[in-house]
Amino acid sequence: MRRLAALLALLASLAAAAEPSLELVPARVKPGDPVLVVVRGTEELPEGTVGALAAAFYRQGDHAEALVGIPVEEEPGRLQIRVTAGAVSLGAPLEIVPPEFPERKLTVASKFVKIPPSARARIKADQVAFQKVWATPLRPRAFADNFEKPREAEITARFGDKRTLNEKKTSQHFGLDLEGATGDEIRAANDGRVVMVRDCYTSGNTVLLEHGAGLITAYFHLSKFLVKRGQEVRRGQLLGLVGKTGRVTGPHLHFGAHIGTLWVNPQALLALPFPGAASPPATFPPPEAPDGGTPGADAGVRSSEPAAVPPRDRMPGDGGVGTASETPAR
Repeated sequence: MRRLAALLALLASLAAAAEPSLELVPARVKPGDPVLVVVRGTEELPEGTVGALAAAFYRQGDHAEALVGIPVEEEPGRLQIRVTAGAVSLGAPLEIVPPEFPERKLTVASKFVKIPPSARARIKADQVAFQKVWATPLRPRAFADNFEKPREAEITARFGDKRTLNEKKTSQHFGLDLEGATGDEIRAANDGRVVMVRDCYTSGNTVLLEHGAGLITAYFHLSKFLVKRGQEVRRGQLLGLVGKTGRVTGPHLHFGAHIGTLWVNPQALLALPFPGAASPPATFPPPEAPDGGTPGADAGVRSSEPAAVPPRDRMPGDGGVGTASETPAR
């Protein structure tokens, strides 16, 4: 009887393990954060939605995944995740907590707010180049480990920071600014393929890495390129050197992350624990209380670009002001 009971328990356990399941990593996020939707126990590639956004699934080992960005405009509350795989339907709530983006008022030189007419054609060409990268076909993620910091440095401006420039132009920062001096090293946050090496008007010398899963990481304002387009790179590989190219007043690294049509919080991406990863997620010390001191290095003025460009598709880094060691002109 004991053997029969043990066998029945084993069979029940195997049956339960084979049942499709849905996991959200993490289950609690802020607007602008990425979330990983993991589906196990189904051979069919799932389809699904995260709120109003489609979730693009790919097969990753013994399970399926979709990496989705939560819009910065998303209201706090519960966002419903719905997934289907053949005849199987799964669902789970994603908790959205208030982002608490800080707000600042800055006075800057007019050149950091107004785009000269002579630069319009160049900016348009840059936007077209970025759109081609965003249209890269989906593939499974090219990395197995968690993300690491592109450089060990103090954060001088965080994702989501809101600024009012000269009491008129409102902007929001869609990246993470890391302190640095010209010539400091910048490394790949994870395995991927170099899909852009370009001198852009606003972001300066720019490197974009495509990591699979619909994810691109961005490295702006470099003083020197150390990779070429099409090159496969490994986590921690040298990409280039810190600089102050583009529309900024001093050297730093603007580190960005893009999923689908959205810029997402790169700090949250660094903290995301991917299934099967060997290294712990990368974290920064908690921010100090705001004191009205030196602002971050890049204001990300997206509103200065042509109004016809949808906000979520615009290029950040437009009209950067200040650095970790330099306050804006007043």
